[in-house]
Amino acid sequence: MVTPVHVVSKMFNVDRFLAGRNTIPGFMLEEVGDVHGKSLLHLQCHFGMDTLSWARLGAKVTVVDFSQAAVKEARKLARQTGQKAQFIQADVLEPGDRIPSASFDIVFTSHGVICWLGDLTRWGRTVARSLKPGGVFHIFEFHPLPSSLSQSVPVSKDAGLRFDYSYFNPGKP
Repeated sequence: MVTPVHVVSKMFNVDRFLAGRNTIPGFMLEEVGDVHGKSLLHLQCHFGMDTLSWARLGAKVTVVDFSQAAVKEARKLARQTGQKAQFIQADVLEPGDRIPSASFDIVFTSHGVICWLGDLTRWGRTVARSLKPGGVFHIFEFHPLPSSLSQSVPVSKDAGLRFDYSYFNPGKP
């Protein structure tokens, strides 16, 4: 489970977040625009720092992640920051009625979510059914090529890179 490691890591820097740092990069803020008063569904939120950053900007946020540990940490951060959010622990591929249909102005997801999905079509259906008419989906993601390559460092310049994982969706995370 990565959540306990990430919560205490320097990379995520929870202390800075608790001190008021907004974790949404400027280019995302510019692209998504003003969220004040809008309903925002954050799919695959991890432990909620980005979601709660959107709440600080005035969005009415709903948090979704499959990990019980991540949702627990997100709830804790919400209490610590005084931000309001609705928390849903669910598989985004099979949310059932856990995510209300046609309820959100914005569906948002970012960095490192696609690699966890085995079926992009089902995921897309979750996104589509969650949006209000006229709602907008924003995804900010890494290119998948690096995730396909070997995680080990070549021992020589002639070793080259190896594909350890399929570049194409194999139907599993």
